[in-house]
Amino acid sequence: MYLHLGNDVVIDSKKIVAMFDIDACTVSKKTRDFLASAQKSGEVINVSYELPRTFVICSDKGKTSVYISQLSTKTLSRRKLSL
Repeated sequence: MYLHLGNDVVIDSKKIVAMFDIDACTVSKKTRDFLASAQKSGEVINVSYELPRTFVICSDKGKTSVYISQLSTKTLSRRKLSL
């Protein structure tokens, strides 16, 4: 199955490690540090330049990617596509 993150970005749902609400999670310093580190190392992919609501952590063959989406975690959890 695949997950449509918005703006023509689709990822394999088997590669998803975690999905987080940005407003709830960025209160923690560890989460902010993780996102800053991922940004510095080029692992962050902005799906949209609108107000971010969710970040999705994916892993594929040892490579980590962090997708930032304008869609809520609730919307994304209902959006799985089978192609």
